[in-house]
This record gives sequence, structure tokens and C-alpha cells, in this order.
Amino acid sequence: MLTSVGSAQIAFDTATDATYAGGWSAGQNAGYGFGAWSFNGTDPTPAGQYQGMSSSSPLGTAWTLLSHDSQTGLASAGRAISEPGGLQVGQTFETVIDNPTTTHFYRGWGISLNNGTDNNPPGVSTGQQLAAYHFEYFNYGQWTVADLAGDTGTSLYNTDTAVAGMKLDVTLTSATTYSLTMTPLGGSASPYTQTGSLKTGDSINWIQFQLYNNASSGLDDTANNFEISYMEIVPEPASMALLGLGFGGLLFFRRRK
Repeated sequence: MLTSVGSAQIAFDTATDATYAGGWSAGQNAGYGFGAWSFNGTDPTPAGQYQGMSSSSPLGTAWTLLSHDSQTGLASAGRAISEPGGLQVGQTFETVIDNPTTTHFYRGWGISLNNGTDNNPPGVSTGQQLAAYHFEYFNYGQWTVADLAGDTGTSLYNTDTAVAGMKLDVTLTSATTYSLTMTPLGGSASPYTQTGSLKTGDSINWIQFQLYNNASSGLDDTANNFEISYMEIVPEPASMALLGLGFGGLLFFRRRK
């Protein structure tokens, strides 16, 4: 599933890293190119475990967000992009997630690319540049993308992206524009693509995942949990092709000599 391994990754971390063998906690930082995980913004009540590691996911071992109440109990997890200036033009942020199959009115989950130094608290979108989210009251299972133009309903539903997970790719095409692809991994639906403009001209330097849905019975409750397999940043294919041509030219030059 790690499709870009070996392609000169700029940042990479996976839930199968040995760092997380004993669990997932705030302040951990495995892989490279990302900052330490922050769980700030997670509701303190009701008390309970909101983040942990699960091996029951369709993704295999996964970072897992849980909720403990259908009305309260939001779980947040986020981390910085370490590269100065955040995500660069021509770079792609990629992650694979598996969302809950159950839904609840006024609840949902999301992935947001932000400008900031920590997670947004519940109900606050300050610094949010681009988000892919599901919020049940408005879209009844449909994924939505939020950017400068507002909210756009996609062709994908929670049932499409929970079968075997979903791969999300966001490429920065200029300082203010992006290209997004959401690819269901279960073969139940076609990928969804969208291009557009970020909400502001600020950089993307923080990635945040949130779950605020049905109450979970624990780490093995895949119907209600939000799970993340890995995250990475890679150059876009065109950049890699040019890099390859550069290496090829050097080799040719050496042979001619």
C-alpha cells in the first residue's frame, strides 16, 4: 500500500513503526519530516481513551481515533510539516485512512491541511486551508471538500471509503492552488478529483485528523473508529522524472568521458 516508498520521500511515517508498538501517545515522533503528534483539541470529557493503536483495521495496524459519546467526545490528532515553509509547490501530501461506517446527526470526521502551530479546537477552522470531511447533518454520508470556493460535495460516500480505506493525495500546484485525489481502495467507487484554490495565501504546515461521531466500544470497533495507516510527502511525478533525466544525463556524460 505504501506506493511512494523509494521515491525520494520528503517526509514519511507509518503506524507500523516500532515507536508505536506500545501504543500511540502525544509527543511521539517517528519517521522523518513531520513534527511530534499533538492530541490538543481532544475533549477532556467524557473521560476515556481517545487515541490508540489498532490491528483490527482493514488497513492493518493503524493510528486510531475513538469517540466516547454521540454528542460530545471529539478526538483530535495532528502534527507539523517540518520543512521550513511547510508543503512546497510541486509536493504531494498523501495519507491512507479508513473511516467509520456508522454515522450520527451533527457528527462526523475530517482531514484538514492548516496553517498553524497546533490543532484547531472543536468548531474552529482558523488557519484551515483545505479540508476533506464528512458531517452527517448536511451531507448524509457524502464526503465534502472545503476550500476558498466553499464546500463541494464529492462523488464519494462513507460506505465507499470504509470498505478497504481511502488514499488521499493533495498536490500544491502553486502557492495558492491545489489538486486533490481521493481514491477508494476497495474498488467500490471511482476516484474523485478536484482542483481549486486554498482559503488564504498562507502556507500548509500542519496536518490534523478529527473524529466526532458515534460512541466507540474500543480499539477494535472499526464501525465507529477513524483509522490512519501512514502519511508522507513526496515530489510530484513530473519533478521525479526531471530528476531522473538529470541523473541519466550525468551518467551519459561520464560514459562519454
